[in-house]
Amino acid sequence: MWRSFFVDAVLKIDWRIFMPIITKPNSFEADYFFVCRGNEILVKDNSFISKKEFEFFANETFSDDWYIEKNLSCAAALAKENPLVPENCKFISVRQFCFEHKEIAFLASRASSILKQRSKFKFCPSCKEKLIDDEIESAKKCPECKTKFFPRIEPATITLVSKGEEILLVKNKNSAYKNYACVSGFVEQGETLEQCVAREIKEETNIEVQNIKLCGSQAWPFPDQLMLAFTAEYKSGEIKIQESEILEARWFKRTELPPESQLPCPGSVAWNLINGIFKS
Repeated sequence: MWRSFFVDAVLKIDWRIFMPIITKPNSFEADYFFVCRGNEILVKDNSFISKKEFEFFANETFSDDWYIEKNLSCAAALAKENPLVPENCKFISVRQFCFEHKEIAFLASRASSILKQRSKFKFCPSCKEKLIDDEIESAKKCPECKTKFFPRIEPATITLVSKGEEILLVKNKNSAYKNYACVSGFVEQGETLEQCVAREIKEETNIEVQNIKLCGSQAWPFPDQLMLAFTAEYKSGEIKIQESEILEARWFKRTELPPESQLPCPGSVAWNLINGIFKS
């Protein structure tokens, strides 16, 4: 059975009581506390912060927003641009935090995503009214037209393509991440997941695939993706890269992969696919 660094935390949650979010509460009775800034999260002595550090930020002086999810026993705050930092505390990337603290990676990544989205989306696009918390669900709603706005999730497919004992790996041109990875891309309106898989591989590498199979999924909140992992088999075509998107695409024998330093980090979706942890 496959595992990611989000899975174990998720399995312990009763999804029937997963709502709502309470904005700027006066008290913080929770087990987990997060302070975020952009793509960073606050740590103390390289570990979790406590209620004491959280209360330092949960006010109008040091934070633009804060909330609590009682059913998850989680409180989160969005620090201002250049906040004062308590002693022995510092900001590190959310990605680093999730890999170093797998037991609460789900909660930390969720807090980071929700805070960023709330900071960008405050008014109803139709009525221009300021959005308020929904009383039941983890959504904002318009007090005028009653429309609900849920936290944004961007579905994307990622696929390990095999040809006999070889697998197809690519390097992305437009990302700061330059290691080899599997072909991935966002799902377009109106297309199925399988159509997205076939289209992305054809667009980026000129390879046509068959026997497309879903084999797992993983939240990937960098910033808001839900990654849907697939395997597929080579059907036809020669590699011809989409130069606007891809730096390199190559077939590698499974026994002759690039060095680990050039492969995805352990726990990531691509690493799970390459190492056979996702099983179709």
